[in-house]
Amino acid sequence: MALLHKLAPFSSLNSPFTRNPHCSAPRRHLVCFSASPFTEKHSLERYQRDQWVYEGSQTMSFPPPCDSGSVREDDIALQLPELKKLLVVLREKRESEGKCSGEECLPGNVFLVGTGPGDPELLTLKAVRVIKSADLLLYDRLVSNDVLDLVAPQAKLLYVGKTAGYHSRTQEEIHELLLSFAEAGATVVRLKGGDPLVFGRGGEEMDFLQQQGIQVKVIPGITAASGIAAELGIPLTHRGIANSVRFLTGHSRKGGSDPLFVSENAADCDSTLVVYMGLSTFPSLAQKLMLHGLSPQTPAAAIERGTTLQQRTVFAELKDLSEKITSAQLVSPTLIIIGKVVELSPFWPISTKEESCLMQA
Repeated sequence: MALLHKLAPFSSLNSPFTRNPHCSAPRRHLVCFSASPFTEKHSLERYQRDQWVYEGSQTMSFPPPCDSGSVREDDIALQLPELKKLLVVLREKRESEGKCSGEECLPGNVFLVGTGPGDPELLTLKAVRVIKSADLLLYDRLVSNDVLDLVAPQAKLLYVGKTAGYHSRTQEEIHELLLSFAEAGATVVRLKGGDPLVFGRGGEEMDFLQQQGIQVKVIPGITAASGIAAELGIPLTHRGIANSVRFLTGHSRKGGSDPLFVSENAADCDSTLVVYMGLSTFPSLAQKLMLHGLSPQTPAAAIERGTTLQQRTVFAELKDLSEKITSAQLVSPTLIIIGKVVELSPFWPISTKEESCLMQA
């Protein structure tokens, strides 16, 4: 099993749940909003949901005290015994069904499932069916808690989310988890926010598994651009106003090219720009777009936690949006939409020169 070989080196590490006096208290943003609709990396809800994988470990305290690399590795080490047990159980189940011959079992299926931007009612019927039939579900941070409530009680959930500066699993480790459980004959569901093939690295996972002979099926989800724009009444394209739409990412992989290099070609007044994961780099992107000819008065919007009950939206002209985002203290995940179509939203303020609109859903 690939998992056992890849994760075994972590098995001798200590627990991450012992308080470390050298870790300082995390900084807090003074922003007033309801609890996150998504899975925060060290939230109590995450550990309650994934409790099965810690059953063989010592009593834990919540949350772990800091985000150092040792916390991540210790967390993996704590999970390893139960992951091994689950592999054995799934293989025995496959054998009892007559789907194994000697040491070889027919591989299971892997489903890459898009869960949309947050509202569980935006799930497809196929996604709901697949979620309820899974043996194991590997889920990202931006899969909403309401979607996870649909998982069958006998299924196992495992958090593999990533945030800036903290990856609970590397992409390579996620690949190995998917492969190991598929080889054991399990029905494995990889849950991703939005659409798995739009800035979701679903293509990488699909390519890796197919090279190993594992069948992969993709269940599309409503990508954040479509779902959130619809929520605000913003048509991404509109005859006579925007003849195209372009999806941009606000950051690139480590060592990759500058994600803002696209600004020269993206500064098109007849297109709509949608920026994913661009909160931290947006001030630079806005400046580059204006430098390359996009009007400073171009309507724009920034939407935090779109389509959820905690949605907050800032409207402003492009030249002012960075300041308004800072004033509103928007946090990730925040989607940014830039273009004349934003002005078609019924929530667009009368005069952005005088005010911006912070809308609480």
